[in-house]
Amino acid sequence: MSKYLVETFYTCTFKIVHKLDELNENKLSELEKRNDGAVEVINIKLDNRKTKTIDKNNPEKPLKKSENNIVPDISSFVSEKIVNSNNDEETKKINTRRYSNKTNNRSKMPDRRKGYIQKVTISDHKIYLHTGEYDDGKVGEIFIDMNKEGELVKALMNNFAIAISLGLQYGVPLDEFVDAFIETKFEPSGEIKGNDRILNASSILDYIFRELAISYLGREDLAHTPSISKSTDKIMNDEENNFLKLVKDITSKGFVRSNYKDKLVDLSNVRINLKSKK
Repeated sequence: MSKYLVETFYTCTFKIVHKLDELNENKLSELEKRNDGAVEVINIKLDNRKTKTIDKNNPEKPLKKSENNIVPDISSFVSEKIVNSNNDEETKKINTRRYSNKTNNRSKMPDRRKGYIQKVTISDHKIYLHTGEYDDGKVGEIFIDMNKEGELVKALMNNFAIAISLGLQYGVPLDEFVDAFIETKFEPSGEIKGNDRILNASSILDYIFRELAISYLGREDLAHTPSISKSTDKIMNDEENNFLKLVKDITSKGFVRSNYKDKLVDLSNVRINLKSKK
């Protein structure tokens, strides 16, 4: 040690805890004047070591004090840390309130809801697609039932349907799910029997989201057969408009695929019977 001097530098992380009866700007500004805070050392770590050679010609000459040996005034540092700590507490409270109110963003399904069931067969696998709709006709939930499958596959498909339903109820657009799962490829796949608009699919998910896109989004580009809807611009009177509104209120949008005006022809007898009862 008569030839070399070793300087070791450490970094100490600490915090000062003050207790406040209330939290406001005046109390925060008085923290710099208080000296009753409890100091807690959080962490001490070794930064680096420096080695210096002592001058042999002047061994008695005292070494100059390193600037790193000077203890800095930490009052401003402590006050800044205290303010940041209080800001962190406020941020935590805001985040807590935000996440606690997260459930308010969910649009829950009505207890009594409209919807439809579509049964198809893919390579001897029967698939039942159930849908649930809001009062305005938007899809809000789906259920998927299959046969000839093990308990594991059935459980996975059921939970997948629940995840999609929760996403729809929290505001995820149906278009996002369609773009994500359309044209996925896995077995079973091939010819579709039982659906007049979809003739084949590359997987179960491909079929399901094609069906939902055609029924609720009007995506005719995903259908394999042309739509039978008529493009007639017939002017309807108030009575017909009221009847069309009634049909929309009691009919599943996905079931009629939004072709309410064309379905009026099929419901004409029901309309006449309603008049005859008056």
